[in-house]
Amino acid sequence: MLAQETAKVTPIFKDGEAQIVPEFEDESKWIRHDLWVETEFDTDGDGKPDRMHVDVTRPEQTESQGLKLPVIYESSPYYAGTAGFAEGIFWDVNHELGEEPKERVHPEVERRGERPIISNSQIKTWVPRGYIVVHSSSPGTGLSDGSPTVGGDNESLAPKAVIDWLNGRAKGYKERTGNEEVKAYWSTGKVGMTGTSYNGTIPLAAATTGVDGLEAIIPVAPNTSYYHYYRSNGLVRSPGGYLGEDIDVLYDFIHSGDESKRAYSNKTIRDTEMRNNIDRATGDYNEFWAGRDYLNDMEPMKAALLMSHGFNDWNVMPEHSYRIYKKAEEMGLPTQIYYHQNGHGGPPPISMMNRWFTHFLFGIENGVEDDPKAWIVRENDAPNNPTPYKDYPNPEAKKITMYLTKGAPTTGGLTLEKQSNQGKETLVDNYSFSGETLAQAEYTNNRLLFVTPTLKEDLHLSGISTINIKLSSSKPAANLSVWMVSLPWTDGRNSKITDNIITRGWADPQNHKSISESEPLKPGKFYKLKFDLIPDDQIIPKGQQIGLMIFSSDKNFTLHPEPGTELTIDLDETSISIPVVGGEEAIKKAIK
Repeated sequence: MLAQETAKVTPIFKDGEAQIVPEFEDESKWIRHDLWVETEFDTDGDGKPDRMHVDVTRPEQTESQGLKLPVIYESSPYYAGTAGFAEGIFWDVNHELGEEPKERVHPEVERRGERPIISNSQIKTWVPRGYIVVHSSSPGTGLSDGSPTVGGDNESLAPKAVIDWLNGRAKGYKERTGNEEVKAYWSTGKVGMTGTSYNGTIPLAAATTGVDGLEAIIPVAPNTSYYHYYRSNGLVRSPGGYLGEDIDVLYDFIHSGDESKRAYSNKTIRDTEMRNNIDRATGDYNEFWAGRDYLNDMEPMKAALLMSHGFNDWNVMPEHSYRIYKKAEEMGLPTQIYYHQNGHGGPPPISMMNRWFTHFLFGIENGVEDDPKAWIVRENDAPNNPTPYKDYPNPEAKKITMYLTKGAPTTGGLTLEKQSNQGKETLVDNYSFSGETLAQAEYTNNRLLFVTPTLKEDLHLSGISTINIKLSSSKPAANLSVWMVSLPWTDGRNSKITDNIITRGWADPQNHKSISESEPLKPGKFYKLKFDLIPDDQIIPKGQQIGLMIFSSDKNFTLHPEPGTELTIDLDETSISIPVVGGEEAIKKAIK
């Protein structure tokens, strides 16, 4: 008697989501292997196309039953280890603005990792749900050829090559230098990418190539412009938590590739291209930075975008996700955005991600494109319980302009009525006082602070605040830092991440004309600047006051020049517009 043919196992869908399939769950039966995908570039100088190291984790039914499945793909420069925070790796920030800093230390990365497994991320989530998971080390890291360029074209073309291979358009090889081919016969060709931070940047980089087969991406806290990561409106500004970091520091941090090729990469990328263009003297935007800004590359993009970010991420700030989300929305791409109130990282709830990938990779009609566009975790809610909104910023938010009344060295006012004859007030730069300290000081000449009356109602802010400021400096160069804060400040174990800082922004007054052109300030001459603060969505509770704090050097973000520079603000010519849900009526109810 013939044995019964084993029933074919296929993905299962319920309520528009891919379900865990028991037959896909047994890790001992997963097929795991690695290979190298050939790219169309050579960035390590050996005259041969660079090959990217790729690993694959797939259910055994892709072999035994010929099952074809879509792919969840994550790529990273971090899989093979990093330089860590070696002493002296960061630029020294203790010097005058415009001065060249002293040389820093260049550490070597000790590569780690055992073939065939590059990473175990994503697999326990997606393989049991009927996906294949693929990882690749980005150029010049791990066992991938090439040079790390930190946002250069090869970091977009490398994942494109992997997606081309998954669709039969590029060649894969069993070994780094061999000719025995590997085919992705188990792939449907439909690919979704996700990852956090740099691993969230790479999905966007791949999507900007317009590669066929990349159907959907879910970038989490992605760096979408290296200029916006290391500069602010012409100002040299570090990402939060990494004072003195710059793009060449990140290059050293991730450079875990072939030891025999490192000298070439260091000379070509770090010591020539980066050194000649990063410009820590002026902080100006230039062609080098423009080439590492994915907003400039979005025209070919067609992948559906679900973006995720934290409003209190002061490392990769939420402007990174916002600018790409708005552009994708303008382009008519399927878009959603998920914002939470915490810091760096934090993917959307698994159900949101599942619906996104289920629709775009399996083709299941689950109505995800008709879901609300924006999902925002409110201040006291769990990350998996976001509140839906029509869009972000909240469509009911209106820009409300607030004006200044004098009060230095204690506090002035923030009012809805335009003021006149308020005169000028001066602050003295001193980086040794942190922004947190300055916001709590009752009396200081190191900042100017303007506050609203105590709120009688909760006030919902959603979107971007913009400051118009007229100022003069006592020196040809000065830092300018602006914080919006919620007062009184709450300290201690019970304070929450949403309690004190509403949003912040930084600018170089020397760039008052444009971010790509700076000029020394004439001491005593007044200049007008206008710039945006970081996007936010926050409900300021009644009983609090909204404060606008203007100061110079920001201890944890900017360079540290010698204290003593004076900034003088023309109060009559300075204002801030804030995005209030409910507009004028809401703010009048709250502060009148």
